[in-house]
Amino acid sequence: MSQLTLRLLRFTYKKLKEKLTVSDSKALFHEQFPFVIPNLYKRIVDEMLVELNLLNHQSEFIQDSYFCVGLSETFKELTNGYEPKDHLEKLFNALCNSTNFSPDEILKISEATIKSHNNKNLEEISNKIIQESSEKVYYSRILILGIYKIITLANDFKEEADISKLEVLTKLANELNLPLTKVEKDISIYISNLKKFEQAKELLRETILSEREKRKKIEK
Repeated sequence: MSQLTLRLLRFTYKKLKEKLTVSDSKALFHEQFPFVIPNLYKRIVDEMLVELNLLNHQSEFIQDSYFCVGLSETFKELTNGYEPKDHLEKLFNALCNSTNFSPDEILKISEATIKSHNNKNLEEISNKIIQESSEKVYYSRILILGIYKIITLANDFKEEADISKLEVLTKLANELNLPLTKVEKDISIYISNLKKFEQAKELLRETILSEREKRKKIEK
């Protein structure tokens, strides 16, 4: 039996007896993903791992369809441009497995949820979200980002620079008993961070190209 198999069995036993600590999840993650993560993505991966681990400790947390959308879609956006691309599936699997989530289940539910909300307007989508949400929704950043991603699918959705102007969010917050101020803040911060992330990637690309040009000139 390999050392990895032994480690996985030990963590599986611990998950049955008690919740994994953040340190446990990080150790298991690196066992399943023994690759160097580019600096631009290290913080993103670490924050997602910690967030998922902490959610697993909440007795009221429910893995509903919108949480699945939030996890799968934010992962795609935040790892856009990751190299090598063939590591992305392994990275997502490691994140989920090390925090007691099933990656296959998350992706399957997310895909089905997105498909079921396509070709609808804002009113239809908001009503569907209300109908399909549990009676007592446990708030999480991933959940609200999943709901936001679904809202953006509406054929009459118009992006607002000021999130507070999206009336549908007020409606959903009231109906689902979610903290509106936190909803707007989490979505605004995420959108802002995505823009900063894109700028950082562009700066990195320019730096790499500049270094290549310098080396070419030296070689000549």
